[in-house]
Amino acid sequence: MQNLAVLLTDSAYRYPDKTALSCEGTLVSYKELNTISNQVANGLRASGIKRGEKVAICCPNIPYFPMIYYGILKAGCTVVPLNVLLKRREMAYHMQDSNSVALFCYEGSPELPVAQEGAGAFSDVDECRHVWYLPATPGAASPIEGGKTLDDLIGDQSDIFDTEQMDANDTAVILYTSGTTGLPKGAELTHSNIMMNAICANELGHTTHEDTYLICLPLFHSYGQTVMLNGGILAGATLVLLPRFNAADALRLFQDEDVTMFAGVPTMYWDVLNCAAADEYDLEKIRGNLRFCSCGGAAMPVAVMKEFEEKFQVVILEGYGLSETSPIACFNRLDMERKHGSIGVPVWGVEMRCVDEDMNDVPVGEPGEVVIRGHNIMKGYYQRPEANEVAFRGGWFHSGDVGTIDKDGHFYIVDRTKDMIIRGGFNVYPRELEEVIVTHPDVSLVAVIGIPHESHGEEIMAYVIPKAGKTIDPAEVKAWSKEQMAAYKYPRIVEVVDSFPLGPSGKILKRELREMAAEKAETK
Repeated sequence: MQNLAVLLTDSAYRYPDKTALSCEGTLVSYKELNTISNQVANGLRASGIKRGEKVAICCPNIPYFPMIYYGILKAGCTVVPLNVLLKRREMAYHMQDSNSVALFCYEGSPELPVAQEGAGAFSDVDECRHVWYLPATPGAASPIEGGKTLDDLIGDQSDIFDTEQMDANDTAVILYTSGTTGLPKGAELTHSNIMMNAICANELGHTTHEDTYLICLPLFHSYGQTVMLNGGILAGATLVLLPRFNAADALRLFQDEDVTMFAGVPTMYWDVLNCAAADEYDLEKIRGNLRFCSCGGAAMPVAVMKEFEEKFQVVILEGYGLSETSPIACFNRLDMERKHGSIGVPVWGVEMRCVDEDMNDVPVGEPGEVVIRGHNIMKGYYQRPEANEVAFRGGWFHSGDVGTIDKDGHFYIVDRTKDMIIRGGFNVYPRELEEVIVTHPDVSLVAVIGIPHESHGEEIMAYVIPKAGKTIDPAEVKAWSKEQMAAYKYPRIVEVVDSFPLGPSGKILKRELREMAAEKAETK
């Protein structure tokens, strides 16, 4: 029997007075975090919410999130984290699809009125019986007239709660996939899935209670939630929460909070490197404290990795995983040879292969689909039996990613299957091209996509961002690329942009780039 919330209970027992959360001047000790989560659990129980029912939370990286997250778990309920950028219709879909009976919803801001969207979604979902709002100023009235707040839920509740004992395979969290193909699906992650993954994360980083995490990755996503929140709470570390990533704010917190550990996606590292205000901070102090950085969520350009490591005198370990794998499946290790561009080797208790369409292992160095099995694999997609049959065919979870394995057993991600470009019958993997184009002296960042073409099926297009103070001639980049790669690979179309569309976790949204290209083609 186990409950993921034991991570908090245990650390609160060991380090009651230690700062668990630091956010914009607000400090919360482990004892306080545990106490409030107990009150949340008691409030849920008093509201008639039963073990196994689903409770949604829509909240950025602020103390409310872990307080409510662990309270939901302690009550034996399933957490359904929602992206704060969702609109009413989208939020209602997630709540309806997950059978959520309650919603915790942050107030938001005039620019991002989360509570208004949440109130509308709540009214659209008959099964959802309760909604509690989280005011931007703690203790304030509900942002929605007549609504109840967290204070209304926990005001007279006991700070002692007998945590519900769960089976290891009970669902702890339902995380919704991005929905790039069809409607988003809810990945059911068990108490065991997340707990084992948090343990693996801490072993990789040699984490202790003396560490300080800077959490910029959204807690409603798997990476931030498992690796940073649950891993950090397991260790008894201090978690510095940044509600919305900004490179200057990240550097300030690196400096002021004595941050030792940071995890991000490639665009975050790129933003920090290109922050105009970087030299205003005490880089020597930052270098002296920062001991471990990790990267996931998307492929890290080798050039960006090397530049960041040189500037901050820290090693970045790149890993790989998906929401469906809790998320870590594969990672580089501090005690193993590191190969630039590699995602490392499978973590403890996890197996990975690269296979062809018939589930045969492909030869060393040849591309194949990455399939995975182990303690990290989700229970399944919630109420999606057909999708589960496809995802688990042959007894392995099919990632949809194309990878290779070298002779030493190190894995490399070539690209997403859906991002692969087929030009004139040749398979072209955008990441391979991006790694080359980013080495152009005037290019800071690049994203390669395929666009429809009458005779070739697809044509290759590169969006590029110039380095500060540089200008880019698209024709010159195209000619340069032609010299660097095979004739069927180089981009025939190069477009210069100031920025890329990014998802909430900082991933480049190639789907939107394709839409931009299509819209431009229609106007011609």
